[in-house]
Amino acid sequence: MDTNAYLTEFMAAQTKKDPAQKVFHQAVREVVTTLKPVLEQNPVYIQEKILERVVEPERIIIFRVPWQDDKGGVHVNRGFRVQFNSALGPYKGGIRFHETVTQDSLKFLGFEQTFKNSLTTLPLGGGKGGSDFDTRGKSASEVMRFCHSFINELYHHIGYHTDIPAGDLGCGAREIGYMFGQYKKLTNDFTGAFTGKKPNWGGSLLRPEATGYGVAYFAQNMLATRGDSLKGKTAIVSGCGNVGIYAIEKLTQLGAKVVGFMDYDGSIYDEHGVDEERLTFLKDLVFVRRGSLREYDKKFKGAHFRSGKKTWDIPCDVACPTACENELHEKDAKELLRNGCKCVCEGSNMPCTPEAVDAFQHAGILYSPGKASNAGGVAVSGLEMTQNSMRVYWTREEVDQYLRRIMNSIHQSCLSAAEEYGLKGNYMAGANIAGFKKVADAMLDQGLV
Repeated sequence: MDTNAYLTEFMAAQTKKDPAQKVFHQAVREVVTTLKPVLEQNPVYIQEKILERVVEPERIIIFRVPWQDDKGGVHVNRGFRVQFNSALGPYKGGIRFHETVTQDSLKFLGFEQTFKNSLTTLPLGGGKGGSDFDTRGKSASEVMRFCHSFINELYHHIGYHTDIPAGDLGCGAREIGYMFGQYKKLTNDFTGAFTGKKPNWGGSLLRPEATGYGVAYFAQNMLATRGDSLKGKTAIVSGCGNVGIYAIEKLTQLGAKVVGFMDYDGSIYDEHGVDEERLTFLKDLVFVRRGSLREYDKKFKGAHFRSGKKTWDIPCDVACPTACENELHEKDAKELLRNGCKCVCEGSNMPCTPEAVDAFQHAGILYSPGKASNAGGVAVSGLEMTQNSMRVYWTREEVDQYLRRIMNSIHQSCLSAAEEYGLKGNYMAGANIAGFKKVADAMLDQGLV
């Protein structure tokens, strides 16, 4: 059987096995369609069924999470942990609390995490977890009771040398604190079994900023391949959480002018760009008061709130989607291209649809997939684990140096792998190939397990 026929049959089998898991299939298809030259040069991957094995999670844990609200009412949510692949190390990946969480979404995220962690060069496997619980609208006491209940089951399946969860959408330092506290009580063990902790009790400095900073560093590296830089460029960002806001901060520090960003309610177009005063206000609005961007519009002249609109119609040189999967569609991609966008650097997992990616690649602009450009978060989570093991704390400057070094290494790995297999400059292919080969070779070394 030739490689094309093998890949066609492989994807057909995946679709037949779990027909409803469309997001997971999209992530798998994105990876395997770039692996043809790798499989042709390494037929042992086909013979040993590496693809068939790598798309199957090693373990999925599903459990009920009962909790009580402030009025005494009883609620039941569903909890998950997808322990996807441990060929390179213990499972590592975030916990997501959001109403959209399903087994499909967590399989997609765990699959992506496996290759993202591989690219960081750190000894980490891939995993993901969460619940269809939404922290928005809940009191701190309700969130605490939910987190304690969640860990009452999950603690059986995690640990420093087994599976190290972190935060994700809807799960920040507060939620990590509640979960770690209950884990510590149940196990009588104070270890770095979670990352994303507050710095005063084991967390790493720069962890909240890491993913957003890493996106900006990666974009800078991409532009440098064409003799360019972020200095003087206009940029837009989607999402207004940790990733989006800290991407805005670092893009600005590197010389770009961020003129657009958005949240659940709509988007801001600020012709003056985000300066230090605006950024300080934005951090307080989002992180402290959890307010709407409508307030930004009222605070600053030249800023316009666009209700229900995304940022993709705003002219820019650099676009960083940092919100959620499949947020940027083909029509958005074409609008970005018409408006002169030169670089799209993903800050979230699979935010661009396949059609949008095709449009960027056909146009020949710089485009990077999230598994490469948003790996800064898990990289600093790995550094947090190292600090916990050594019982030391590094300064912000030290962590930032490590982060820069890791993002530079990932960027170079993507370029080298793409060029080695005749796909020069294709960051998606390079990221998939480099991430896959390391995992696949480890799986071969460890035998049929």
